[in-house]
Amino acid sequence: MAAFLYRMGRLAFRRRWTVALVWAAVLAAVGLAGMTAPEAEEEPFSMPGIESQEAFDLMEQRFPGAAADGATARVVFVSPNGEKVTATENKAAVEAAIAELGDGTQVASTVDPYESGAVSEDGSTAYTTVTYKVDAAGLTDASRSHLDESLEHARDSGLTVEAGGDAMEDMGGPSGTAEAIGISVAAVVLLITFGSLAAAGLPLLTALIGVGISLFAITALAGPLGLADTTSTVAIMLGLAVGIDYALFIVSRYREERAKGRAAQEAVALATGTAGSAVVFAGLTVVIALAGLSVVGIPMLTEMGLGAAGAVVVGVLIALTLVPALLGFWPNAILTRKDRKARRAGGTPREARKVNGGTRWASFVLRHPLPVLLAAVAGLGALALPMTDLQLGMPGDEAKSTETTQRRAYDALAEGFGPGFNGPLTVVVDARDADDPKAAAETVSERIGGTEGVVSVSPAQFNESGDTAVFSVVPTTAPTGQETKDLVNTIRGDRPGIESEAGATFEVTGTTAMNIDVSEKVQSALVPYLLVVVGLAVILLLVVFRSILVPLKAAAGFLLSVLASLGAVVVVFQQGHGADLLGVETTGPIMSLMPIFLVGIVFGLAMDYEVFLVSRMREAYVHGERPAQAVTSGFQHSARVVVAAALIMIAVFSGFIGDSDAMIKMIGFGLASAVLLDAFVVRMAIVPAVLALLGERAWWLPKWLDRILPRVDVEGEALTRPTEPEAEPAEKDLART
Repeated sequence: MAAFLYRMGRLAFRRRWTVALVWAAVLAAVGLAGMTAPEAEEEPFSMPGIESQEAFDLMEQRFPGAAADGATARVVFVSPNGEKVTATENKAAVEAAIAELGDGTQVASTVDPYESGAVSEDGSTAYTTVTYKVDAAGLTDASRSHLDESLEHARDSGLTVEAGGDAMEDMGGPSGTAEAIGISVAAVVLLITFGSLAAAGLPLLTALIGVGISLFAITALAGPLGLADTTSTVAIMLGLAVGIDYALFIVSRYREERAKGRAAQEAVALATGTAGSAVVFAGLTVVIALAGLSVVGIPMLTEMGLGAAGAVVVGVLIALTLVPALLGFWPNAILTRKDRKARRAGGTPREARKVNGGTRWASFVLRHPLPVLLAAVAGLGALALPMTDLQLGMPGDEAKSTETTQRRAYDALAEGFGPGFNGPLTVVVDARDADDPKAAAETVSERIGGTEGVVSVSPAQFNESGDTAVFSVVPTTAPTGQETKDLVNTIRGDRPGIESEAGATFEVTGTTAMNIDVSEKVQSALVPYLLVVVGLAVILLLVVFRSILVPLKAAAGFLLSVLASLGAVVVVFQQGHGADLLGVETTGPIMSLMPIFLVGIVFGLAMDYEVFLVSRMREAYVHGERPAQAVTSGFQHSARVVVAAALIMIAVFSGFIGDSDAMIKMIGFGLASAVLLDAFVVRMAIVPAVLALLGERAWWLPKWLDRILPRVDVEGEALTRPTEPEAEPAEKDLART
């Protein structure tokens, strides 16, 4: 592997114009394809294999066209000062508002609350549903403005008027603010790390090129494949992350080789052969983690994982080819100011310092390995304890800020109609085989209506064939409450007796039931996903490090960091400790996809740091250093770069904590805390402590296994050379750069 990449880096350096033009052509081609691709029609969220999805599919089959895709806005009217919305003046204001709402060019229908019975028992609250002819993404700015203006006009009458529903959601897409903040922070960190504008700018440039290629490619494929917007968002985030990281490691190793007095071409080749080998295997671990998301069985997660995996592959290829080519254009501009001055003066660049912050920290850990290990494990274990109280769900409008009209509409409906009104259950009765479908549906309705925890059951609505009925069940508790989940399980548990009595089958669906089913499926898929991803990664690291204990230690460290980060998420977003500091106004269940999402992304990034840090230790060990000395050497060369890479990632993810959406806050906080814990506690403390305690045993591998494992030479043992060639003529010409 190292020898092959050595030749690739050398070729890219010598054929730099060809390599640069090829990548420019690729960017132009996919850019043209992306810009001319038809607009993607995003497919609705689906979750095969769960009851709520099967019930929804049955509804679409038996009630064709009834499940309209049009956007909706639920407008809530609350009377002032203890008055009733049924009072003459207030009723006139409500009806005027409904008439104005119905005048929109894209409005399909509105519902009169006084005719439909959408007035609370105490008469303080009423609501109407505005249905549009198009989905939320198809609403024009004029329609959105008309909706907002109608709400303002209704408020002028003295009523409290709020609105929820997907028509109120901002469909403008990501603003790019978090990405801009991340790039800015990355530039500062790179500048501090390298002390050179060129060295800081090159990783950013190549990462942006890789992200551009990935984004245009996903855009071109979005139409034919029906990819969701989240696919490109995750691809951008991870493409930018690994693109900067991988170029950072290549450039850092190049500068290190130049500091030893090597010619530019040889330094590029050695950097590609050694650091490039680490890039390849680090990239493979990320791809395994992301592609493994398909194990969960959620189409959206599969799309996100494969799209992001493609972005990572592009990042690896650019790091191995375009970065060496660009180093060929500016071989000396990348160096430190002192090294450039030394070259202009005809001297030899200084050798890299033997003692730095990394070596001092490694020496401290080597002197006190057991206390450091126990302290780190105890700290992560304490953070992970709240994980035992993890509750999964899909927070809705109740998790939004009280400054939003959606949250205020949610609260008004809960106060006027009860907390369960915001999350009704939908029951689909399949009475095709029943002797009397109406009697069967009535039996199911009565039995479910008599269940403890049910407030009301709506009249059953039949399809044209009269063999399928649908009715709503309003719980006494909020959609995300544990009591509501227990109610759904109770209704389903009583199913055999109810179906036997009714002579018909039924299923429970609706947003609340869907969220409950998704949470349970994700929880059941988490362990198989971990086994697949961690198992494959351990095998890969076994090949890379030729050790039994190092891969197992890497996997155990990752599990500690990801459990601790999930524990931190539970503490803040579920238990509410420190929530005010992050602007979290309402606590509740953790987003269902959060554990899988966190595991998939953080595992890949954690293995990046593991490969880059430990591969330098392995390289030093293979080249003759004792185990303790190899740990110090690894920290001397890699610690600063790993810290810089981690700080960049933490800054990128932390930018999302300032978002107003609670779920985005949760994702940003979870990812930032996971990278922080993994990079600085696991990789910087637990790894050297464990290696110090293991000594020679850390690199032990059974002889029979050593014979059958392929040799990839990630440490570049085959690249050791006693002397270095003189600078090539082309390089001498570039020495003035």
